[in-house]
Amino acid sequence: MKEVVPKRILKNYSMCLRDAVETFTKELINCLFDEQYKQEKGEVTKNKFLRILERLSIENKDCFWLDFEKSFIEIRRKLDLDALFALNSDPAAKSLREIYLAYPGFYAIAVYRLSHQLLKQEIPVLPRMMSEFAHSTTGTDIHPGATIGESFFIDHATGIVIGETTIIKDNVTIFQGVTLGGIQVKKSLASTKRHPTIESNVVIYANATILGGDVVIGANSIIGANVCITESTLENSVVTVQSENKIFQRN
Repeated sequence: MKEVVPKRILKNYSMCLRDAVETFTKELINCLFDEQYKQEKGEVTKNKFLRILERLSIENKDCFWLDFEKSFIEIRRKLDLDALFALNSDPAAKSLREIYLAYPGFYAIAVYRLSHQLLKQEIPVLPRMMSEFAHSTTGTDIHPGATIGESFFIDHATGIVIGETTIIKDNVTIFQGVTLGGIQVKKSLASTKRHPTIESNVVIYANATILGGDVVIGANSIIGANVCITESTLENSVVTVQSENKIFQRN
């Protein structure tokens, strides 16, 4: 006999819910950075949040919102530090306004910090939906379970992967194509630390790959482009890959 999926489950799995989360995420970012928008639309955004939790069959919805709203001041403080760090790190950046409005890496970080807070409140599914929306919008895939410190800068946010158990400390810059991932993909390892730890004041250049839960990149290190690392490095390390360019003139 063919199994029948309950209508309630079908409702919860609908694409309408995904669309609602995307709209909520965009409005939430606006509320976080625009006080006038928050005054005019804050209650609407809250109601959308409560409706999403209802669709996810979550009880005590108002308590979740109160705790979430209390976190906004701290999230905004960290994001302001992220923006200032980007401005001071990127020679192409001309103003903080440019960082806030035109840098997809900053947008991805903003969504990460919000979704990370929701994950800490043990809200299921919604944090991942928010992070996947940011992924599709910016090209940067940050799992909401990752732990990221203050003053984090993603330059040229394309093709970046930051895994669930990654730890990134303060004043870290990463470039396009960087992967902070795991060596093993076995389901049995789900509860273990599978992704690397990046200490403070580290720069990771384009297309570098750092794999493994036991790997620690020491503070004040520089990881060069196209490097693949599967073991820890000491503080003040510089890791590069040697390549040879051959230049010749055609006949």
